Amino acid sequence: MTQQTYAPRPAAAPSVVPAGEHRARTRRSRTPRPRTLLIAAIAWFLAAVFLVPYAEMIITALRPAHELRDATYFPSEFEWANFVDVWRESHLGDNLRVTLLVAAGSTLLVLLVAVPAAYYTARMRFRGRKLFLLLVLVTQMFQPTSLLVGLYREFYQLGMLNSVWTLILCNAAFNLAFAIWILTAYFSAIPEALEEAAMIDGLGRGGALLRITLPLAMPGVVTAMIFTFIAAWNEFVMGLTLSTVPESQPLTVGINSFIGNYTVQWNYLFAGSVIAIVPVVILFALIERKVVSGLTAGSVK
Repeated sequence: MTQQTYAPRPAAAPSVVPAGEHRARTRRSRTPRPRTLLIAAIAWFLAAVFLVPYAEMIITALRPAHELRDATYFPSEFEWANFVDVWRESHLGDNLRVTLLVAAGSTLLVLLVAVPAAYYTARMRFRGRKLFLLLVLVTQMFQPTSLLVGLYREFYQLGMLNSVWTLILCNAAFNLAFAIWILTAYFSAIPEALEEAAMIDGLGRGGALLRITLPLAMPGVVTAMIFTFIAAWNEFVMGLTLSTVPESQPLTVGINSFIGNYTVQWNYLFAGSVIAIVPVVILFALIERKVVSGLTAGSVK
C-alpha cells in the first residue's frame, strides 16, 4: 500500500478593498438617516423654544434704559453697568444671601428627616405603612397659599416674622413629603441582602445604612436634594407674606420690587433674574447625571 502525503492548503489571500470603494462605504456609513435628521431637527427646535426667552432676558438686561422701547432686537450698545447698578442700588445682595441660607438650610433639614424616615418605611413592614405613604402623598396636594393665614398668625405670635429660620422651616415642611416618597422608592430598590451581609460582618443597622445603603442610594438622595433646593430657591408666596423687611426677603421677592405701580424697570428686573438663575444652573449642571439616574432608578422596585 502506497502512503499518500498531503500538502497543506495555502491560506486564502485577504480580500483587498479598493481605496475608492472603501471611501464610498465610509461616506455611506457617515451619512445620517432621514429619521436621525428629523429627530435632530425636532430637538434643536425644542431647544430653541426654551432658550430664546433666556436669550431675550440676557439681552434686555444689557439694554440701556433709553432703548427699552426700541423695536430692534439687539441694542446699539451693551450696558454692563446694569448689573452693577442693580447690585448697588437695591437690596439684591441681602436677598441673595437670604435665599442661599433658606435653600441650603431647607435642603439640609429635609435630608436629615427624610433619609431615616424613608429608610424605615422601605425596610420595616409596620402596620399602617400604606396609609402613611398615602398621607405623605396627600400632603403634596395642599397649596402653601391655603395655609398662609394660619402660618402668618402662628409665626406672628411666636415673634418669628422676618426671620430666615421661619422660611427654612416652612420650605422644609412643604418639600419633606416629596423627598420621603422618592427616597422610599429608591431604598426599596436596593437589595436587603446587602445589609444583612454587612450586619453578619459586625455592622449594626445604622452602620449598614451609612456604609452600604446610603452610598448606593446617593443618586436618589441627590435627586431629592436638587428638587428641594430648587423649590426653596424659587419660592415666592411665603417669602412675600412672612418677610416684610426688604433686607430679610428672599431673592424672588426682592426682584419683584422693580415692578412699580406705573413703571417697570425691565433692564434691572432682567438683570436681577439673570443673577438669580446662575447659581441654580451651575448646581444643576454639576449634578445633572446623578439627578437623571436617581429619577430612573428610584422609580423601579
